[in-house]
Amino acid sequence: MELQQQFEAAVANSKTLSEKPDNETLLKLYSLYKQATDGDCTDAEPTNPFDFVARAKYQAWASLKGTSTTEAKEQYVALVTHLKAN
Repeated sequence: MELQQQFEAAVANSKTLSEKPDNETLLKLYSLYKQATDGDCTDAEPTNPFDFVARAKYQAWASLKGTSTTEAKEQYVALVTHLKAN
């Protein structure tokens, strides 16, 4: 199966996990998805110091700067496969 098809299947599978992953894993899924679909983060850092969720999401995605979309897709597929197996 082609990587794009594996990635799309993993995105669909991520929505049917038997239990909700912890926040750290959810941030990893989010950041890998954004890196795989949008590339490097070009958004401005959130300015509201009390919007902890937006800040965490921004930092998680920004930490992947320089990661290729192909590598992000591979990591996303591997993470979802691991979560589905557990």
